[in-house]
Amino acid sequence: MNKQNFFEDMQAKISQAFENSPAKDIEKNVKAMMTQGFSKLDLVTREEFDIQAQVLAKTRAKLEALEERVAALEAQISQK
Repeated sequence: MNKQNFFEDMQAKISQAFENSPAKDIEKNVKAMMTQGFSKLDLVTREEFDIQAQVLAKTRAKLEALEERVAALEAQISQK
C-alpha cells in the first residue's frame, strides 16, 4: 500500500467515524441554532451586499459627472 492510498483510506475511516458520532449531531444543532440566530438579525447576504456596492459605485460615478457638468455650467455663466 502506498502513502497516497494509506492517507485516503485513513481519511475515509475518519470521515465515516465522524458521520456516525455524536459530533455530527452537535454540528447540525449548532448550525441550526446559528442559522436561527442570524435570521433574527437584520443581515444581508454577500450577494446582496455586492449588488448594493455596485449600485453605490455607479451612483457615485454619476454624481461626479453631474458635479463636473454643474461646475462647467457655472463657469460658463460667470464668464458671461
